[in-house]
Amino acid sequence: MHTDLSELQPLSLPAGIRSRYVDGINGLRMHVLEAGFETAGLPCILLLHGFPELAYSWRKIMLPLAQAGYHVIAPDQRGYGRTTGWDADYDGNLHDFHLLGITRDALALVYAFGYRSVAAVIGHDFGSPVAACCALARPDVFRSVVTMSAPNPGIAPLPFDSLVHPAQPISTENVIETLPALKQPRKHYQWYYSGRSANADMMNAPQGLHAFMRAYYHYKSADWKGNKPFRLAARTAAEMAKMPTYYIMNRDEDMAQTVAPYMPGADEIAACRWLTEEEMRVYSSEYARTGFQGGLQWYRTRFVPAYNAEFQLFAGRTTDVPSAFIAGTSDWGVYQWPGDFEAMQEKYFSDMRGVHLLEGAGHWVQQEQPEQVSALLLAFLRRQRGAATA
Repeated sequence: MHTDLSELQPLSLPAGIRSRYVDGINGLRMHVLEAGFETAGLPCILLLHGFPELAYSWRKIMLPLAQAGYHVIAPDQRGYGRTTGWDADYDGNLHDFHLLGITRDALALVYAFGYRSVAAVIGHDFGSPVAACCALARPDVFRSVVTMSAPNPGIAPLPFDSLVHPAQPISTENVIETLPALKQPRKHYQWYYSGRSANADMMNAPQGLHAFMRAYYHYKSADWKGNKPFRLAARTAAEMAKMPTYYIMNRDEDMAQTVAPYMPGADEIAACRWLTEEEMRVYSSEYARTGFQGGLQWYRTRFVPAYNAEFQLFAGRTTDVPSAFIAGTSDWGVYQWPGDFEAMQEKYFSDMRGVHLLEGAGHWVQQEQPEQVSALLLAFLRRQRGAATA
């Protein structure tokens, strides 16, 4: 990873959004986009991006939130973009990339800006579980939460009264093991992303990094008309193999090979107003400089039992701050883990104020339909603000 930022060109940002750096965030020098900074004392909103994204992913909704009276901050999270101080080595320190470590980064950033609490933490894709973890761990700081595209099913309960009533083993299929055994062998993308070759596969994509990222974004968006998600019957290999190959990959293909057949044509690219070539080049140039390994480290921690065991501290606990969920009707992320969408609403978030699936959006909902997302967020925030002043 190239950490010398002195020769980088400034990001092309809408007027009213500025780029800045914040030092001392758990060993990071964190790059942050900021709107609504002109007036002191405004309530704060924290925006957390996913993979393979950047703080830049929020550029289309930051100004509407700021114009409504909020100080909006969106960091390049640990492992991404112009934030430095993280370990890009596959064999390096993995612990700080664990979800609780990323949550600690978010808390430290809020404090660095001088806030004891924020009006909302909003997360998309892998930023969604981070936002949910923020609200679960520190509801005194993160006073409401909106998750996007990735439903959060909560933390499993620990065995209770097991001295008298020993817990019975639960037989569940391990799809990581059973997907390759299908007649058409498959593999889960998160398992692939945790492997040693994933970063090099994408960095050295035969079609070129920019074309790879364009195809990846297109394939997961509403622009690819094959995205017609539905609820899967069970968390089994046979059911999950019904999803597109960007989630359940062919066993013998890497991600660059997976998305190559879905590269949009020149006319489609020219017609894509939600992600122009100039905007796409922001992503491809940043990832050409940093690589993908920082973001891939997040996936790797999911397969480390010791890290997952740390969540037992919150076993069975619900998230009780006001919450909402937003995704696109063309987003398979809603259903990629069968049962999570329902558990989020029925068990985990006790004060769910809205579940919204937006037409005309796939996985990149806040970029594909920024006006709709902004309107939903502002309505959600107005309700919280009104309740606080009532």
